[in-house]
Amino acid sequence: MPVSHQNRKTPVTLLAVSIGLALQMGAAAHAQEATPAGEGAAQEAVDTTLDTISVTGYRASLEKALDIKRGEAGVVDAIVAEDIADFPDMNLAESLQRIPGVSITRDGGEGRNISVRGLGPQFTRVRINGIEALATGGGTDTAGGVNRGRGFDFNTFASELFSQLVVRKTSSADVEEGSLGATVDLRTARPFDYDGFTMVVGGQASYNDLLKETDPRGTFLISNTFADNTIGALLSVAYTDRKVIEEGSDSVRWWTAQSGTNFFNPSSPYTAALSPNVFHPRIPRYNVYLHDQQRVGVTGSLQFKPNDATELSFDALYARFDANRYQDNINAVSFSRTNAAGKQNTIVRDGEIDANGNLVYGLFDNVDIRSEGRYDEQTTEFKQWGAELRHRFSDSLSMHALLGGVKSTYENPIQTTVIMDKFDVDGYSWDYRGNSRLPVFNYGNMDPLDPNGWTLAEIRLRPQSTTNEYDAQQIDLTWIASSYFTLKGGVHHKDYTFESREWRRSSETVVPPMTSDTLAGLLRQFGTYGIGAGGVNRWLVPDVNAFQQALGIHDGTGIYQVYDNLSSLAANNRTVNEKSLGYYVQGDFNFDIGAVPVRGNVGVRRVDTELTSDGWSFVGGVPVPTRVVHEYSDTLPSFNLAAEITPDFVVRLSGAEVMTRPNLGFLNPGATVSASGGAFTVTTGNPKLEPFRAKTLDLNLEWYFTNEALLSLGVFYKDIDSYIQNSRESRPYNTSGLPNELLNGTIATPEDIFTFNQPLNTPGGELRGYELSYQQPFTFLPGFWQDFGVQLNYTYVDSDIQYLSSAGVPTVKGPMVGLSKNAWNATLYYDNSKFAARVSAAYRDEFVNTIPGREGSDVEATSEFTTVDASLSYNVTDKLTISLEGLNLTDEWTDMWMDTAGDRSIAYTHTGRQYMLGFRYKF
Repeated sequence: MPVSHQNRKTPVTLLAVSIGLALQMGAAAHAQEATPAGEGAAQEAVDTTLDTISVTGYRASLEKALDIKRGEAGVVDAIVAEDIADFPDMNLAESLQRIPGVSITRDGGEGRNISVRGLGPQFTRVRINGIEALATGGGTDTAGGVNRGRGFDFNTFASELFSQLVVRKTSSADVEEGSLGATVDLRTARPFDYDGFTMVVGGQASYNDLLKETDPRGTFLISNTFADNTIGALLSVAYTDRKVIEEGSDSVRWWTAQSGTNFFNPSSPYTAALSPNVFHPRIPRYNVYLHDQQRVGVTGSLQFKPNDATELSFDALYARFDANRYQDNINAVSFSRTNAAGKQNTIVRDGEIDANGNLVYGLFDNVDIRSEGRYDEQTTEFKQWGAELRHRFSDSLSMHALLGGVKSTYENPIQTTVIMDKFDVDGYSWDYRGNSRLPVFNYGNMDPLDPNGWTLAEIRLRPQSTTNEYDAQQIDLTWIASSYFTLKGGVHHKDYTFESREWRRSSETVVPPMTSDTLAGLLRQFGTYGIGAGGVNRWLVPDVNAFQQALGIHDGTGIYQVYDNLSSLAANNRTVNEKSLGYYVQGDFNFDIGAVPVRGNVGVRRVDTELTSDGWSFVGGVPVPTRVVHEYSDTLPSFNLAAEITPDFVVRLSGAEVMTRPNLGFLNPGATVSASGGAFTVTTGNPKLEPFRAKTLDLNLEWYFTNEALLSLGVFYKDIDSYIQNSRESRPYNTSGLPNELLNGTIATPEDIFTFNQPLNTPGGELRGYELSYQQPFTFLPGFWQDFGVQLNYTYVDSDIQYLSSAGVPTVKGPMVGLSKNAWNATLYYDNSKFAARVSAAYRDEFVNTIPGREGSDVEATSEFTTVDASLSYNVTDKLTISLEGLNLTDEWTDMWMDTAGDRSIAYTHTGRQYMLGFRYKF
């Protein structure tokens, strides 16, 4: 099923010009070979001199990354720090998007997750210093909310803590299983990376042009070696304080105007809106979020090398990400209610329907207006330790051992929403005609700034937490049988535990009696920072902090006591334990076929997995603890072959069978019912799911045509044998067979329409694509221009996945969730060792979030977007550098929508531009 929403932008022209330039350089090099002997000798002397020039800064980072890529047998890309504690970007995800095939998702204006070659975050494994890790946090509801899956939240960490990122796009037997997309290796600094005593301190002032506030950022690293360089110690610290406003409009999806009990008042004068083919926004509103974030990270490393044969390293990493958030909105809640007090009571006085059947303008009477104030306190705490031993028994036999543990805890102790209503407002209107993404709202005979007439409706208390914990041990042996062949083997053991908890009040609609005057004293004014022109953009909302002071709503006593409330929260009160034992054998080879050097590896990996899911099922409406144990095994052969056709031209061929374990959110053994805020859902888990499994094939052509330069083409194919789909279906609750008692304490009735979610194994499908990459410093140009350079890449991915109905019947074929067909990155840089500048653009095509979509739509998706960043730095002395950076310079908006034909907006938000002025000093 093709998804066509907006005109796509591609860098074809720019890429073609750059490739043409590279080819001209290649021709020039051949012409130089034909010069007379004397001139050739002179040119050889010049070339020799050029080879000894050392580059610094961004150019040095690119050169080191190319060295890593070229030396690997498989398909690998890397990013290396420009200098000590100086990563090329402010955020790890935003750095990774510079790599071909990598796209990111953002939350609060900052990169959060990555997708590789169209495969979403759950298909990417992340290792930190060789140990698998999972850092999770919370996001806005439209950005996916709390991360209870396998996707890694890169915004947990300050980028300055890391010295190198490596993205492994192909598999080998000696790398742990679990990735369909890529394995990302993050490496922190170690003392033996530096020569003796090293100390760096840096600071920045960060300014957001939407919020108009300035925040600090700082970094510090100290390292030294002792005892004749046999002992080393390192400590690094990074801190960020960040405040960002995110604002925009939100519809919470669109509904049909007339269906079952979901209909407007039949006496409405504007009868065109009473057609069952007309769609309207469910909860039309503006949203304003204030993200208040503090990020601190600490790394420590000790190394001991008593002799040339033995090296012992101990690494520790601590990160804490406090991400508190205020969310304010005022909405027309009537349109999400199907009862007699909701839509059935709403009169449509006037309207306009566009060509896609959308009620883009409406004037209404008897509308209930709802004002919400929400406050979240969120903390992600990440701890990791690892001990690594490398020992060489002889010239031919060596050992590598790794032991470590990881614990990531997300705590959301306060997730509080206070809600108040005004009933039967006349003259309310929305208007999408001027802008299909940013409507104009007017509130008729209600003044949104009048504190009188409000009724306290709900107080929602929803604290929650998730914990991910790894214990890992591995040992590997390497035997160099000859100069042509090396044999490797090893055993890896992992014990992984995921735990999720959520609590709520027994009834969120039980609120204390409160006079209008008392309630008026607990309100505050909020508004947008530039949207809503032509309508109302200032309102009163409940002040959560004032409610705490007046009523003690966070004290956990009386009517504000929270419970695990298993009848409705079973999906979020559960535990998953995975134990896996993997062992492998691999042969590495290196020989010549004629005049062509060939290297690579071939091997097989076997892994046995035992999965234990603990949760809750319901018998007669009563929650019963449930445990399901599921075991499965995988045998995963792989090979990687690299042939140096010429000293500058490398051909790579790789193939493997791979697997990714099911998303954690799918493994719940019971069913969960949620009915609040107009969102009625039933979620059923499936702990017997089989993993995602696929066969992969890669072909890469790489031309290193001059120093620091690369032109490459990569073609890849994945035959996905087993896929996991989250099936969604809308139907009345009383058709589900679940007991009506599960609705007790909610506002829902058995006749209400619920969205039923259930994960299923499907037959899968095919994924195919290609990558183009080009980078080169312009050293061939005269004078000033030779300090410029360019880095470009383009990726095309397509997929054809078979989707099923909730009954397991094949329905449609369509793209994989999270897949962008087209993506590109372009960086133009200048670096003369004294002054450096670069501007980068990253483009991602639209991608599907849900297929099929809800409310009868074919898809729910996110539109294409392009982000532009820039940076300037100047070396005042050899030790002092000042810098100026700008992020999201075009103030890109995030656009989520539903239905290819209807093009109905779900959410549309932006966060403004970010500017940072800073310094770094090396002692």
